[in-house]
Amino acid sequence: MAAPSARAPSVVQLVLTHLTLVLITLAVLYPVLWVVKMALTPSQAFSMDPNPIPTQVTLQNFIDVLTTTDAAGGWLFGRQLLNSLVVSVVTSAFGIALACTAGYAMSRWAFPGRDLGMSLFLVTQMFPGVVMAIPLYILLDEAGLLDSMLGLALVYSTTAVPFCTWNLKGYFDTIPIDLEEAAYMDGASRWTIFTRIILPLSRPALVVTALFSFMTAWNEFILAATFLSDERSFTLPVVLQSYVGDFGTEWGHFAAGAILVSLPVMALFFALQRYLVEGLTAGSVKG
Repeated sequence: MAAPSARAPSVVQLVLTHLTLVLITLAVLYPVLWVVKMALTPSQAFSMDPNPIPTQVTLQNFIDVLTTTDAAGGWLFGRQLLNSLVVSVVTSAFGIALACTAGYAMSRWAFPGRDLGMSLFLVTQMFPGVVMAIPLYILLDEAGLLDSMLGLALVYSTTAVPFCTWNLKGYFDTIPIDLEEAAYMDGASRWTIFTRIILPLSRPALVVTALFSFMTAWNEFILAATFLSDERSFTLPVVLQSYVGDFGTEWGHFAAGAILVSLPVMALFFALQRYLVEGLTAGSVKG
């Protein structure tokens, strides 16, 4: 006996469903459109008009942000963009390089202190970074790494390594140990198994973990504002804060800067979306 087919939704249900989705989409996009409106409006004042469509369109705010220079006449925004890229890439590299071996060891070997170590890693994620600002500032000052990209990247790595280790350990748990045992029986060393089997199979998780580490370092503001005092060393979130003054805010420049800061991350998401989907859904279906 054939199973009864599911009843097709009625026209009214389809219309209501699509109308609901359109309204939700507009509600989500409205703040973004409003920021774009401020960026394209020549005035620096805060607009109270709820209409997200600009009445006057100009690219001057973007030009002003992109062409900022320092006292010596150097391209300041380009230097600050490079600072953010260097710090974010180094933080992701540190996090992935150290977390790969740590997560693999946590996944494959039961040694004394493993569970305690994983619990301590989790505890470190419960506290905001500002809690460690004072001791980290003292350490960087003693090491002469204040106002340096390496110092800031090391600070960000203190939270990136535990996060990456937790993520990768969970993914390594989903890889069957039978693959390693078969390779070991064929004469492969532990290092060969790790580099030729485990890491290639973990590519989606590596990409997703690196992307989240990159985003965390890219968007972080409080620690960067604490450890950086020279405008040539600023990262982009600190640059955005400079448009907010004690007696006024340059809303047009702020909105244009916010859009420019978001573009690299958006480009990364589009470039890595295949790995992002694979990494987020890994382990949800057993083969």
